[in-house]
Amino acid sequence: MSLNNIKSFFEPSSVAVIGASQIITKVGYVVLHNLLMNKKKLIFNGDIYPVNPKYSEVLGVKCYPSLKSIGKNVETIIIAVPAQIVPNVMEEAASIGVKAAIIISSGFSEVGNVKLEEEVKRIGLRSGIRIIGPNCLGVYDPYSGMDTLFLPEVKTLSSGREVVATPRPFPGSIVLISQSGAFGAAALDYMAGHGIGVRCFISLGNRCDVAEHELLLYFAEDKKTKVNLLYIEGIGKGREFFETSKEITKSKPIVALKAGKTGAGARAASSHTGALSGIDEIYGAVFKQSGIVRAMNLEELFDMGRALNLQPPAHGKKVAILTNGGGPGIVAADTCEESGLSVIKLSEDVINKFEDLKEKGELLPIIANSNPVDLTALATSDMYIKALKILLNDENIDGVLVITLPQTPSILDDVIEKIADVAMKQKKPVVSCVMGGTEMAEEFRVRFEKIGIPSYSMPERAARAIYSLMEYGVHLGK
Repeated sequence: MSLNNIKSFFEPSSVAVIGASQIITKVGYVVLHNLLMNKKKLIFNGDIYPVNPKYSEVLGVKCYPSLKSIGKNVETIIIAVPAQIVPNVMEEAASIGVKAAIIISSGFSEVGNVKLEEEVKRIGLRSGIRIIGPNCLGVYDPYSGMDTLFLPEVKTLSSGREVVATPRPFPGSIVLISQSGAFGAAALDYMAGHGIGVRCFISLGNRCDVAEHELLLYFAEDKKTKVNLLYIEGIGKGREFFETSKEITKSKPIVALKAGKTGAGARAASSHTGALSGIDEIYGAVFKQSGIVRAMNLEELFDMGRALNLQPPAHGKKVAILTNGGGPGIVAADTCEESGLSVIKLSEDVINKFEDLKEKGELLPIIANSNPVDLTALATSDMYIKALKILLNDENIDGVLVITLPQTPSILDDVIEKIADVAMKQKKPVVSCVMGGTEMAEEFRVRFEKIGIPSYSMPERAARAIYSLMEYGVHLGK
């Protein structure tokens, strides 16, 4: 496989929108509008050609009756026409040397129309046209401006008020590959709302051609990519996926959310994208052997992605928990242990160091010399720093989960920079939990993230995040 063929989906020199429309509710209108806006913003640099025999122009741009009538090279096409017409479009594309096709149109194997999908696939194989889709959203690349999402950023409500409908995340270093377009749309909304940057988003739909392993190979060579996130309903090319993932995870982490775990979910997946979801235990074994970290839900997929994007992987699974609240520390300890981590008993050396600080009056005499380390509600920022240094410097501890309850009067917001200053000097991962839903708690979490420490609102989420760093790190060490 040539990665140059895959590049045509993300950095094409020219794009034709087949099914471009003047009707704002049509897919062909939204896709063309997205590309033209990015062209105007000087993000997208390729030529754009609307194609529809009904119009002479769309959105102020000359519209062509067919691909051949353009009379210029077209590298990539975006197809938004009824399914029955797609083979004819593909034949015409083959005749003019198109390299890549994103087929947004639905009505193929996901509704039992397998023969039509096979026909489209054969045309692609014969002509060398690579295909994403059908039945997909396509691609969103904030760096190149390639945006085939038929989801408008702004919608007008019946009251006449305009609201942000599908915000695009800012440029980042997380690749998101999804078989489900609806899941992808919700995920992009989640990323934008939580300040998570995206390197690229790809909705694969029915995957009649391009599959996950090829995209993973492509982004493995991409310097902007740090983490790969996958939403999977089923894998068509299992051996290729396994072998590729095993190589990719040696340098870049992969987190996967596998849907269709139950019988009901598997049946829904089959009717959704035509995916054969298989036995869940097999997927679990493949993920484990190839070094893929498994997320159990959408929130966890991004929690783990943020952690792996910001912090180094651990060398082992021994975790220490530092908190100023006993209850949250216990919840975190339970989740860590349930995830397969070891909330270890503190060494005599660590306990002695804590005792020395107590004698000097630098830690409270009531501090618990156990793990979790409970600094109590009277803890100050300086106490956090002294305790964190001791834990991170202990060779028996592979990472630290720091829980901060900012509501206590002795904790000032300088604790954020102080914790980060200590953490960033170490090669061990540090994950933060700032509990609460107030503006203050949210500000603490945002500031932690900006400095480079992933921060979560609940101890269970923070525990699963540090689990991902330890699970991936142990795989690297094998």
